[in-house]
Amino acid sequence: MATKIRLQRHGRKGYAYYHIVIADGRAPRDGKFIERIGSYNPNTNPATIDLNFDRALYWVNVGAVPTDTARNILSDEGVLLMKHLQGGVKKGAFDEVEAQKRFAAWKSARIASVDSLKDKLSAELQEKSKKRHEEEVAKNQVKVEALAKKQAEESAALAAKAVEAAKEAAAAAATASTEAAN
Repeated sequence: MATKIRLQRHGRKGYAYYHIVIADGRAPRDGKFIERIGSYNPNTNPATIDLNFDRALYWVNVGAVPTDTARNILSDEGVLLMKHLQGGVKKGAFDEVEAQKRFAAWKSARIASVDSLKDKLSAELQEKSKKRHEEEVAKNQVKVEALAKKQAEESAALAAKAVEAAKEAAAAAATASTEAAN
């Protein structure tokens, strides 16, 4: 039986998430599987991976072949590195303590890089939000100035009409008084 480590699609259209499963190579993608060893959600930034490290390492050691995407996930989580280090221990290149030390160093560097990526993404998000807010404030200021100018023009026009009406009233009163005097 050729076992594979592969992804099993779940979720709705346009918002898929995946279960990482061990399955017979002949089984359908979303069909029967032997064991579920984790999940992968590419919809988050960065992608969320929940993996049972020990079971994944066991299946890789007994010969389960990962698909391309599953291989990338196992590599990112360090399963393939641990398999490589265990191979070095079996060959006598170094001992188990050295292998654990190397893996711990790799894991801490990996965690630091993921944390820096998350910090960078959140800083970019805050910067975009701040820039968008400043642009909106500038647009609102332009609208306020245009409204104030329009209101000033309207009040000037009303004042001009009032002066015109006053002149007409004065002229009408003057003609009325001359007609009354005649």
